[in-house]
Order: sequence, then C-alpha cells, then structure tokens
Amino acid sequence: MKDSDIKLFVEDYLEHLEIELNRTPDTIENYRHYINRFLKWSKIKSLEQVDIDLVKGYRKYLNRLEDEKGSTLKKNTQNYHIIVLRSFLKFLAKRDIKTLAAEKIEVGKASQREVDFLSFEEVDRILKVAQGNDLKSLRDRAILELLFSSGLRVSELTATNRNQINLKNQEFSVRGKGGKIRIVFVSDTAKDAVERYLDKRRDIDEALFARLPKKGMIENAGSLRLTPRSIQRIVKFYAKKAGIVKNVHPHMLRHSFATDLLANGADIRSVQSMLGHSSITTTQIYTHVTNRQLRDIHKKFHRKKKA
Repeated sequence: MKDSDIKLFVEDYLEHLEIELNRTPDTIENYRHYINRFLKWSKIKSLEQVDIDLVKGYRKYLNRLEDEKGSTLKKNTQNYHIIVLRSFLKFLAKRDIKTLAAEKIEVGKASQREVDFLSFEEVDRILKVAQGNDLKSLRDRAILELLFSSGLRVSELTATNRNQINLKNQEFSVRGKGGKIRIVFVSDTAKDAVERYLDKRRDIDEALFARLPKKGMIENAGSLRLTPRSIQRIVKFYAKKAGIVKNVHPHMLRHSFATDLLANGADIRSVQSMLGHSSITTTQIYTHVTNRQLRDIHKKFHRKKKA
C-alpha cells in the first residue's frame, strides 16, 4: 500500500460522511483535519501499521501538544481526535482493509462541559441597545430576537429563507445537524421584530436575513444572504454596546435559550427536542441551571426552624 492509497481511502471516507451520513461541510473539514494530523504524526506508509502501541503514542502526543500560545489541548478535544480515528478505522473495516480494529481503542472519559450563557437581564440589555427604524437596525434586532426565541444554530439561521417562516403560526421548520428536521418557535417579540424588518425590505433575495445593498450596486446582483461570520460580528457588536464583558457569540444565545427554558420549569426532554439534540446527554450540559435551583432550595429550607 502506498501513501497515495491511504489518501484515497481518506477521500472515500470523507465522501461517505457527506453522501451517506449527510454531515455538514464544517464537520467534514474537521474530520479531514484530525485524520491528517494523525497521518502526519504517525508517518505510516500502510494502514496495516496502525496498532495499539501507535495509538498510545498518538494519545501521548495529543496530550503534550501545544499551540502558539503554549496552551495544551482540552481533554474533550483530545477525545474528539480519537473518536474520528475510530470512525475512520470502522469505515476501513467495512471495506475489508487490514488495520487495527476500532473496538480496541477506548475513548477517554470526557470532562463535563461548562456552558457560557447570558442571564435574562443581559439578553434584555442587548436587545434594548438594538433599536432604530432604519433597515440595518430592524434587521439586527430581528436576528437577536430570533436567536434567543428559537435556539437556532447560527448555520440554521443563515440558511433560513423568507418563505420558510410562518409568522402567523409563529413556527417554522429547519434542517439541523445530520439533516434532521425540527420545528422551532417564534416568540411574540421575535415575530414583531421579524415582521417590521421584512416590511422594510425592498430586495427580492430569498434569504430571511440579507446584507444591505451598497450604493451603486446592481439591484439584487448575487446572493445577499448573511454568513455565519456576519451574524457573529452583529452579536458581538451589540453585546459590546450593551456593556457585556463576556465574549458573546451567537451560540451563547442558543445556550441562553435552553437555560431560560429550564430555569422556568421546562422539562429536559422538551428542551432536547427544541434544540435538535439527538442524545439527551448533549442537553444535560444545561443541568447547571437545575443544580443552581437545588442550591437555592437548600438555602431556603435547610436548618430553618418552623414558626
């Protein structure tokens, strides 16, 4: 087997992710990066050279790897490298390629993720500074309201078209990770913000959220659809304007959406469904909310004398 053969298997695997498993382009690029990192480190000439000792050495390498700032990889990131390698080996096994059995590689126990979220008061401050009746202000307010109202991923938000959203019923469907379709809901304030924005729009671009045509620009030349990076800049701008010192990003509004629901009594299964999580384990990262509620109950009722 030559180096070129290994590269062909990698490309076949990435096509498998795209076509058969319907993974997103970002996910596929991440998998490519992790597999290439393993191949570059190991310098193997044949997939038969992959054995348990090689994997142990790779784990040690990942654990000691530092970036340009001298920071090491988080345990979860290290585990993700190994998960991708296992997935690749499983793919090879199904094609009868002689290599290490994926089942022989154990994935380390991941540390519990901590979630950064905004309090309701912080979200309210951000929304209040996004004021104005010009098209840009109306658009930005609608973006912020909808992110917090629906718990959308930023990629889902930018992919949404005008004809998808039903403001009368205050709901619409989105295609999330793995191509799974779910229903998301629009609050009263988000509905009002989106309606005001769309009423002001004069272009015919299909995107729900669009760039503002520049002066002298040919009317509707090319797509005006906002990118995830554009949404990120918008969210950061208003968070800074509101005096929020946290590193605010669009996904934080998704976290805040889930946190707000749980804090107000929503059950975790319903939140899982609204977020589009395939596993309840993923949704359980938000248990910091219920833990805080338990603490408050303990403080309120523990060692209190009856009147």
